[in-house]
Amino acid sequence: MWIWDLVEERANATPQLRCAVDESGRELSFGDLARRGERVAAAFTHLGVGPGVPVCWQLPTWIESLVTMVALSRLGAVQVPLLPISRERELAVAIAQVRPSVVVTPSEWRGFDFLGMWGRLAETHVAEAPPAFVVCDRALPEADPAVLPPRDAVLPRPGEHRWVFFSSGTTGAPKGARHTDDSVAAGPMTFLERIGMSQDDCYPIIFPFTHVGGIGTLLAQLPTGASAVLDEQFTPDRTIAMMGARGITIGAGGTPLVQLYLEHQRRRPTDPLFPRLRFCLAGAAPKPPTLHAEARDELGGHGCMSVYGLTEAPFLTCTTLGDDDAVLATTEGRATAGAELRVVALDGRLCGPGEEGEVRARGPQVLLGYLDASLDADAFDADGFFRTGDLGTLDRDGNLAITGRIKEIIIRKGENISALEVEHVLGAHPAVVEVAVIGLPDPATGERCCAVVVLVPGATLTLDDVRAFADRAGLARQKVPEQLEVVDALPRNAGGKVVKHDLRAAVVGDGGP
Repeated sequence: MWIWDLVEERANATPQLRCAVDESGRELSFGDLARRGERVAAAFTHLGVGPGVPVCWQLPTWIESLVTMVALSRLGAVQVPLLPISRERELAVAIAQVRPSVVVTPSEWRGFDFLGMWGRLAETHVAEAPPAFVVCDRALPEADPAVLPPRDAVLPRPGEHRWVFFSSGTTGAPKGARHTDDSVAAGPMTFLERIGMSQDDCYPIIFPFTHVGGIGTLLAQLPTGASAVLDEQFTPDRTIAMMGARGITIGAGGTPLVQLYLEHQRRRPTDPLFPRLRFCLAGAAPKPPTLHAEARDELGGHGCMSVYGLTEAPFLTCTTLGDDDAVLATTEGRATAGAELRVVALDGRLCGPGEEGEVRARGPQVLLGYLDASLDADAFDADGFFRTGDLGTLDRDGNLAITGRIKEIIIRKGENISALEVEHVLGAHPAVVEVAVIGLPDPATGERCCAVVVLVPGATLTLDDVRAFADRAGLARQKVPEQLEVVDALPRNAGGKVVKHDLRAAVVGDGGP
């Protein structure tokens, strides 16, 4: 596959159909996406961009981000999309490993000097061959497409990586995952079939477009003609109102945002937030088992669909509209077409239905490997399955349920405690908005279970309250938290995942976040 083919095919089929509209009302048609993509690609050729040339681009969720992506595809460049929230610590890893020839960046955004940051990074890490900078402040350079190389000169070769996505670093330093056009597009192509996506759909991209899920959204739009609503900075009241006014049909954004939609809907129970809603789409964080029914009954539509994947293997599973309520409530669905899943016990034994172990995946959306090839041996097993690091179960129908992370197992006096299990119990407490459970060093028990919670405004909660609630819920005594911390917000990365190592460091370092 060559992603540019999808751009041309959609532009030829429905050139006037809207591809995207942003928060200020600027629109981009599919025809404009192709035309502007060619003109921007032509400008990039004057900077030496061509097949295999690495280009880092760190842009907000702007129309120009979509154009940058397709322009670089037209040239066969190696694209390195970077989250706008990333700063020098994370980006130093990227620039040192990738050594980009070109960097596309805003000069300044939300009060931060991006161009200055990239200048310092280039001077420190690639001083001998600094990249050229393309400054994008909602505008990109353009040139005559007549200079573009012919199609045959830029077609991807089998197994040639055209993408590098850096993991969000929730458990350590970011790692660069090498992907092909095929592996980036494989998941979205089957995902859109599962959810019945069509040109009547409108999908919000209110998270970073440079996340693998943002790229995947455009790749799902191109075959279907669905439109997207963009917002450069999610602001709950304004963004949610805009989504409703634009007529979104898919309440996407991940589990934390679906929970936020519910919170807003409860303020206006007789006035639907999203009148055209078909379903909500969870992912990016664990899904409470009550979320599906709450979304169905309060937001409308079919309730809550789920998609599961990682930077290294996006869109691995998805539920379908035909799944029963139990599957929608408690699983992430079945493997998408071509993907294989297996669950392996920590002792290396293959697990049977319902038995917990590490989730491993093999298939067309799995990365080729990491930029740092020394990481590959631990990343794949002997059969070529990628080790996700997630704990889960597969039922007899192949539906996946995520039960935790291997590194989020708390070992207290030799007994394993699943942080996710405790989070599900405490998340049902009426005073709790969000909860993250972490293991902390303890000289007597090895580790102790600590619950970090965000409370409903005006609510109070004590450790004794937590213990009593957990006991009534039937949580095993050894799993009941021994420490409680109340915070205003949980630290999350741009993909919506709680950054537990930051949370743990804050609790250990300061005696509390």
